[in-house]
Amino acid sequence: MRDVSNKASSLRTAAARAVVRVRSETIALIKGGAVPKGDPIPVARVAGVQAAKSASQLIPYCHPVPLDFVGVEFDLQSDGIAVTSTVKAIYKTGVEMEALVAASVAALTLYDMLKMIDESMEIISVSLLSKTCGKSDFIQRFDAPPRAAVLVMSDSVAAGKKKDSAGRLIAERLEEHGVEIADYRIIPDERETIEQSICAYSDDLNLDLVVTTGGTGLGPRDTTPEAMTSILERDAPGIVEAARAYGQSRTPYAMLSRSRAGVRGKTLIINLPGSARGAAESLDALFPAVLHALHMIQGEGH
Repeated sequence: MRDVSNKASSLRTAAARAVVRVRSETIALIKGGAVPKGDPIPVARVAGVQAAKSASQLIPYCHPVPLDFVGVEFDLQSDGIAVTSTVKAIYKTGVEMEALVAASVAALTLYDMLKMIDESMEIISVSLLSKTCGKSDFIQRFDAPPRAAVLVMSDSVAAGKKKDSAGRLIAERLEEHGVEIADYRIIPDERETIEQSICAYSDDLNLDLVVTTGGTGLGPRDTTPEAMTSILERDAPGIVEAARAYGQSRTPYAMLSRSRAGVRGKTLIINLPGSARGAAESLDALFPAVLHALHMIQGEGH
């Protein structure tokens, strides 16, 4: 079973279709209410809904998903019946299998109820029609790679007493999302140095993105939020709210983060926690969707 614990929940949808080929006489019997076992349409609809909710019990590696909606519709044609299922859920993984299972079992139910009057009947196809809101739907595309800096704020790392892991992790993850790392730097937790470094990235280098790590807690040397107050021109509170909410579901310590995010000039600046785990979880929550902000900052809208 694939590990999806690092994914953020989003509205997932999927639609699938199964097609059952039947004789025209069979269609006439359905429409006339003359099928010996009764009207197969409502029975197949209930079977499809039930099947979608049971997909994880039928498919070994399918995750149990709390479904918000299952719909099963039928189109009676001259020589067949098209079954279309639609499934929605707010969860970490998609609902394609639920939609496919719903359409398949609805078609099988039709087959079971009609087989006594139509020996030529055949399920000729089961296919996925659409799916939305997987991670690939939020991938951002740019004419040229966005340029970013990774700034590590840590007295101990700057003094050579500890090795940096969070900053390197951030740089690697940004590169995976197509971001060019223009600079990677380690500085002590000095407010003035933090302010000067970020301003240089924005005002002199005109970078698209600055991601910092460290100095966001409640310790006496944690001054990153205060530095951000003096240099940000516009706040983007939703970014860090999303990261904190994601982290809070994994550790109660996430609430202690004072991270900030916002814009200076045309540079998006995001503070991440100083621990590698905290930084990784924040990246899981924010990227690649947050890169859409770079398009907005450049005036490209939505």
